[in-house]
Amino acid sequence: MIKLFRSKIYLAFFLMWIVLLIGVFGYRFISDYSWIDALYMTIITVTTVGFSEVRPMGPEGKVFTVLLIVISVFVFGFAISIITEYILSRNSLQTLKKKKVQNMIKNLSGHVVVCGFGRNGMQAVERLKAYRRNFVVIERDKEIIDKHDGDILFVEGDANDDDVLRSAGVERAKYLIATLPEDATNLFVVLSARQMNKQMTIISRASLVTSQKKLLLAGADKVIMPDKIGGDHMASLVVMPDLITFMDKLSMEGEHTTNLEEIEIKDFIGQVDCSSLRDLDLRRKTGCTIIGYIDPNGNYIINPEADLELKPKGKVIVLGRPEQINKLNQMFKLG
Repeated sequence: MIKLFRSKIYLAFFLMWIVLLIGVFGYRFISDYSWIDALYMTIITVTTVGFSEVRPMGPEGKVFTVLLIVISVFVFGFAISIITEYILSRNSLQTLKKKKVQNMIKNLSGHVVVCGFGRNGMQAVERLKAYRRNFVVIERDKEIIDKHDGDILFVEGDANDDDVLRSAGVERAKYLIATLPEDATNLFVVLSARQMNKQMTIISRASLVTSQKKLLLAGADKVIMPDKIGGDHMASLVVMPDLITFMDKLSMEGEHTTNLEEIEIKDFIGQVDCSSLRDLDLRRKTGCTIIGYIDPNGNYIINPEADLELKPKGKVIVLGRPEQINKLNQMFKLG
């Protein structure tokens, strides 16, 4: 009963039921009406519809009716005001939430836009959270949005709609991930997003092999086929299980850390001589090992030589245990 009175709206419904019960029992025992007639008289009295009485009442019944009318006017008036206040406040709260989210999105720049919050979209969001990247999710299912509301910035709507894409800040975003279930839908999203932001990196999901080329022509930089990757991964676990398990552990995050890190050479400039990998000397300073280098043209060099010349626009791929990666980030003030 204590819980019942904690909310005003519950209190209002409780009082209305009490009035109805008082009316039914009052007419039943004061005026000797049947239960049906007592209920009928109670309803027409508290609603003041003005229908005629079931049969003439004595003085006691008339006094009871007067009291019931007075009580019901106050109780039902209170109930209507509370219910109206509840509806208006709920709508106002939803409006305030949407405005708050819109303001937060307007302040974002260089973020990631994720289209669709299905299985692939959720996995992408979890990884982005682990790397502490700013992101916005476009989703049209209101139930999904309400379920995850609070810790994710959502834009409700269809990702095919240009206005929805603009609301998610596509024009200021650095990446877009299209994870919608249908290839045709992803194709339209890629086309629209590429027109709005020429510099943005677009990654799209595809189910069919025939859709891969079309998505690339539409403007996608990378096209991922989850079903194909999943099949390859399962087959690899049969052929070389230990190696694949080891590779999986490299990309696993724990306490918002990871075993692999991608760092731009320009982040080291001004802190250490970075003419070559030998000059960086990350192994001695942090325990991390450089296992790859990406030159400014996008060429990948696996296990580069120590004397490899580094360019400011290049990147290094670093391998290390979580505590070593943390030491690297803290030493050079990365991320």
